[in-house]
Amino acid sequence: MQGSHIAALGHYQPARILTNDDLASMVETSDEWIRRRTGIATRHIAADDESVTDMAATAASKALAGSGLEPADIGLVTVATCTSIDRSPSTAAQVAARLGIPSPVAFDLNNACAGFCTALACADHALRAGAARHALVIGAEKMSDVTDWSDRSTCVLLGDGAGAAVLSASGDAGVGPVAWGSDPTRSDAVRLVDDWHPHFEQEGQAVFRWATSQLPAIAREACERAGLTPADLAAVVTHQANLRIIEAVVRQLELREDVVIAQDVTDSGNTSAASVPLALSKLTERNAIPSGAPVLLLAFGGGLSWAGQVVTCP
Repeated sequence: MQGSHIAALGHYQPARILTNDDLASMVETSDEWIRRRTGIATRHIAADDESVTDMAATAASKALAGSGLEPADIGLVTVATCTSIDRSPSTAAQVAARLGIPSPVAFDLNNACAGFCTALACADHALRAGAARHALVIGAEKMSDVTDWSDRSTCVLLGDGAGAAVLSASGDAGVGPVAWGSDPTRSDAVRLVDDWHPHFEQEGQAVFRWATSQLPAIAREACERAGLTPADLAAVVTHQANLRIIEAVVRQLELREDVVIAQDVTDSGNTSAASVPLALSKLTERNAIPSGAPVLLLAFGGGLSWAGQVVTCP
């Protein structure tokens, strides 16, 4: 096999929706201020007894059903997350048990918001090497567990959810070569602090400046590695951190006017490693992207880490 492709996608979001007006009753903020600064209108919040594993398994089950494969066909399960409270067994192992996957390689990957694209690249490499024929790649986060609900600069940003992809080995490269890396000197820009009761912190302005100045070049690199230019893309799905960042990045890519730009941040907030597969799954569910069309995935976050690749829409 020369490559892999995304066979199916699935996603899950909790039932509870937290609006900007709800947040305005908790901290000094307003719907107008949040929308203007972030583009976010709502976010989904998991129930107290709803875990990262619960959300990951639901999203993965939908992706597996959509692929037409049996649980026994899956040889690798990886979950990108930075909010799972279970160190062992891994979230991936728990998901495999729930779905009846009998003997996969199962591991979690923590690369914060860049986690799903990083995990997708790792799974693609494994399938190219013949280590498995089918893989489940999941991004799942319960950001509400690490939110400081008294900090108005961060509590307005975060939401919960999961997205999943079934990846299958193929003769064509439906997942393009990854453009990835990190800047460890900026590792404190986005962080979870306090080992026992971690909470999310970030240097918002520094992250905004870095993302808007560096991500366009990384996006072009991912396209170039796939043998394309940004003008060839049908859709762009970036990490859903902030609508202003998304808009600033895509303006610099010289895209066609008909390119679909994921803006799920408006409805879901920042769901960290879940944001890219969540947004992509929603777009494909609505048939917003033609099957077989090239889509740029691009994520960044704590580390400062980044990862991106061009994939073929299932």
